[in-house]
Amino acid sequence: MASQKVLNEKKEIVAEITDKIKNSESVILFQYQGLTVSDLSTLRNKLRDANAEVKIYKNTLLKRALDDVKLNLDDFLNGPNAILFGKNLLEPIKVIADFAKENDKLDIRVGIISGDVADINTIREYASIPSRDGLLTMLAGGMMQYVRDLAIGLNLYAEQLEKNN
Repeated sequence: MASQKVLNEKKEIVAEITDKIKNSESVILFQYQGLTVSDLSTLRNKLRDANAEVKIYKNTLLKRALDDVKLNLDDFLNGPNAILFGKNLLEPIKVIADFAKENDKLDIRVGIISGDVADINTIREYASIPSRDGLLTMLAGGMMQYVRDLAIGLNLYAEQLEKNN
């Protein structure tokens, strides 16, 4: 029988996981078996820049935390898993998806996006969305087209007025 101290430590870990799930916009569960320590460190550094973190917990503790937030991911809680907690929605997903493309040993299994379970296809769709800066650039480019057309039109009108006078 486990001591009260050990049980309290496990309860604290479950509470920590539950809190992180509730306060994260994107949560990704992935297998990391086969990655080197160097690869994991690189991933952690990239995710830190995206305001996210990677943690490794026992699957039993993770299951208890998921039960607390009423999510069922039992099918994915086997083998060595790591979990990504992201404060932002898109950036951490993009980082881990790009990292998975470079490292075939990283296997994204399932995610929780804004509180809803997301399968691998949904995660890939989110990863394909351009970044905020990319979207703003596209918007500015589209708006510049109208401004350019207006400038050409005004210039032609001014030239026509000059010819008539």
